[in-house]
Amino acid sequence: MVDTMALLPAFIRPTRMKRIASLTAGPPVDDEVLLDAPDDRLGPALVAAGRGEFRAAAELLAATRAATEWENRDRYTRRLAAFARLRAEWFEEWRRQAPDDPGGLLVAAQLAVYRAWPSPARAELLRNVSPLITAAARADDRDPVPWRIALDHARGSHAGPKYFEELWGAAVRRAPHHYGCHTAALRYLAASWHGSHRECFDFADLAAQDAPPDSLVQALPVRAALGYLTDDCGAEVARQRLDAAADRAIALSARFPAADPWPAKIRNKLMYVLVTLDRRQDALAQLRLIGPYATSFPWDRLSDDPLGHFLRLRAELLTTARPASRTRLDPGPRRPRTGHGGHAHAGDH
Repeated sequence: MVDTMALLPAFIRPTRMKRIASLTAGPPVDDEVLLDAPDDRLGPALVAAGRGEFRAAAELLAATRAATEWENRDRYTRRLAAFARLRAEWFEEWRRQAPDDPGGLLVAAQLAVYRAWPSPARAELLRNVSPLITAAARADDRDPVPWRIALDHARGSHAGPKYFEELWGAAVRRAPHHYGCHTAALRYLAASWHGSHRECFDFADLAAQDAPPDSLVQALPVRAALGYLTDDCGAEVARQRLDAAADRAIALSARFPAADPWPAKIRNKLMYVLVTLDRRQDALAQLRLIGPYATSFPWDRLSDDPLGHFLRLRAELLTTARPASRTRLDPGPRRPRTGHGGHAHAGDH
């Protein structure tokens, strides 16, 4: 019999999760740094899924729905769908036993988008996904997450701006400051206005100005900055605007606890931007707040080994941030971009 626990990533095993809590206050050593580690709510659901059990995942998404935790619901949906793409048995059992469960419908729609995205026939395959997204949206009219999936779907299927604007309007009516929807919109605009980074910044800056100080949308301008800094074409964006985006994200990062997997995705992107802008002391501060929580994005845009790349850059940053050093940091060479107007992945937020 195959040991299903042996197939799980090490970071979601209970022994590994206990180890996270025992880390010292100093910088973690290399083998304590985790890639895409789940939080203490998602981790048990992934462990159960690895055993073929779906109920923990269903209960987790039901809890986010009941509490209208739309940001959590979005990221948990993406992580569960990514796991189902690798190990589908637990999810297939979920769909058999509870075909109308809103959480199951949501994961089904996200999983279908993930499966279609890498194909050269992406646009054609995504057209067949529309009924799944519609079913997820009808399961709870309050939920903005199906509309975030619809916005990603629109980008992948090369939908026109009029249709996209209709989807965007439906999304913001449900959650005016939902980060996932805003990031999906930003990426659609980047694809539609390829090279027109100023327009993307305009959208991101206006959204951040309208959002509360503790909203994740405050990180949208730094997401636009990341898109600009990893692109190889387009009009020049003023350095002042890049610094302002970074400063806004730094202020948001300070609102979250250190060494927490929840804000790790924002902090990893911010660290990349700060390193590229040669703001080494600010980058070092974010590195310390990141603690042991590396994320695949954006480092997988630079290397096939995102964790190894993060660790190498971390070591360089810790060394070159000393006052005596004047070596300019570089996050690393860019990998070739694929897909229309952006990265070929569907779920990097």
